[in-house]
Amino acid sequence: MSSSAEDFSQFGISVEEKDKLVAEVVRYVLFKTEQSSGCPIKREELTQLITGKNYRQRNLPAFVINEAKSKLSSIFGFEVRELQRTRSSATQNSRSSQQVAADAKSYILRSQLPADVYTACVEDKKKSHVTALAFVVTSIVRLAGGKINEENLWPHLRRLGLSETDESHPVHGNVKLALEAIVQQRYLHKEKVNGPEGNATFYELAERALDGPVDDGMKQHISKIVNKDIASVDTD
Repeated sequence: MSSSAEDFSQFGISVEEKDKLVAEVVRYVLFKTEQSSGCPIKREELTQLITGKNYRQRNLPAFVINEAKSKLSSIFGFEVRELQRTRSSATQNSRSSQQVAADAKSYILRSQLPADVYTACVEDKKKSHVTALAFVVTSIVRLAGGKINEENLWPHLRRLGLSETDESHPVHGNVKLALEAIVQQRYLHKEKVNGPEGNATFYELAERALDGPVDDGMKQHISKIVNKDIASVDTD
């Protein structure tokens, strides 16, 4: 008997019940990722799919989620990456570490296909402007040291033709909502701070932008752009 089967035997449910739960988690992850434009899925959402059906075995949700990860990889070619949500120090201090650990995990899907195959066969060119905006904004924040005041962010975006008052941009539509979508996708964390000079809003790199492959890829792209600009200046 395999270790997986041995682990499964402790839950006292049939193989059919287990397979049905795994299929439901797989279906939820695929549809939720598409409907939310890739926003991370909270672990508690997946756990609720199982506990909401009156399964109370303590370790069953983790087992089912791991099985679903395996299916998404072997059948659909997706890696399910776990993200640990970043929190401000004020938020962390107001809650116990146990509470934070319990609700801070989320998941995103990343294609396991080679980059050239993904670009040629899978990538939706109609959404390329969304990815481009996320890259531009997070790059600005990264070059500012990982955190930037909203008042300092908008002048950079206005140089690219993106104004905070524009509600009908020909590509991005409502620009403020497009920026908010980047926050929802967890590339950025948005926080309002009360200071001696009044209220201020800050944007900070969030867990998705800090995730290993994304972080490394962005650094490489930024380096190429900067080096190209330097070369152009030297030529001139």
